[in-house]
Amino acid sequence: MNNEIMVRLEKAEARHAELERLMGDPQVATNRGEYQRHAKEYAELNRVVERFRRYKDLLKATEESRALLQEADEELRRMAREEVAALTEQQERIEQELVLALLPKDPNDEKNVVLEIRAGTGGDEAALFAAALFRMYAKHTEMNNWRLEILSQHPTGVGGFKEIIALIEGKGVYRRLKYESGVHRVQRVPITESQGRIHTSTVTVAVLPEAEEVEVAIDPKDLKIDVYRSSGPGGQHVNTTDSAVRITHIPTGIVTTCQDEKSQHKNKAKALKVLRARLLDIQRQRQQEEMAQKRRSQVGTGDRSERIRTYNFPQGRVTDHRIGLTLYKLETVLEGNLGEIINSLVSHYQAETLQQGAKAVSQ
Repeated sequence: MNNEIMVRLEKAEARHAELERLMGDPQVATNRGEYQRHAKEYAELNRVVERFRRYKDLLKATEESRALLQEADEELRRMAREEVAALTEQQERIEQELVLALLPKDPNDEKNVVLEIRAGTGGDEAALFAAALFRMYAKHTEMNNWRLEILSQHPTGVGGFKEIIALIEGKGVYRRLKYESGVHRVQRVPITESQGRIHTSTVTVAVLPEAEEVEVAIDPKDLKIDVYRSSGPGGQHVNTTDSAVRITHIPTGIVTTCQDEKSQHKNKAKALKVLRARLLDIQRQRQQEEMAQKRRSQVGTGDRSERIRTYNFPQGRVTDHRIGLTLYKLETVLEGNLGEIINSLVSHYQAETLQQGAKAVSQ
């Protein structure tokens, strides 16, 4: 590990110790806001500092084992060589983890997400698969003890969705789901197909970090708000009041709608939540485009025109095209078991980041 990285790690360790002292100060402890800020920073540094201390212990142990290589006893030297090899392997692994920990983090990683699923090419079959993908993400949400709330939906008569938008809340949701943005392709025989021919349809998924009001300033003068009567399947479900809301952001032309709630106020709040998320996503993409050394890799581009995954029903296969991962576990994946795919994507992203960012850390 080069000297520059060691200096940064030593500074992190010193700051960690300083925060520990401050949090023990009675004056700080009685100031709730200040204490929480220190506690948050302390928790973020703790993982790095623990690994750095383990790294220094390994360096010391390796040095002691190397000294034994000079002993006259051959058996002792053999044991020392094995010990040095094992310690060096651990050292290299922790060194990689430390370099990764020093790289700039995505500020959105810990945020909730607005998940948007839209049927693409394929008519009713695409709408049905949009419903299947929503169910997959809903199951995955349940497995992770996250919370899902539907913000807007446009169902079709055959049980699918033209579009469905949901808020998923939980710790690190965006960090785990951000690689799901893109075009998802399905290959299967539609129920309506009498001759058994395989059709290809597509669904577009967008994963947007939830935006706080302070992050995206919306001038009320830039909004055109329309209210109308909610549509429904008929009978008692038809709303007799103008509770549905359509919001148009005039500068960008973005339109969001919500009619799921009986309250016009609640529908407006949900539509604004989606609008803020989309505006934040536009800001984020502009910032990324302006970066001189923007990372251009297969993973995490967030390009919603990019075909990222194929779900092949005849073969029971799921293939993620960005990392060349193929699993013959289609039914398991559609039941929400996305862990293997997501972990593989995260690992690939980290490897890319290490290769491209290690130099930046040492500069």
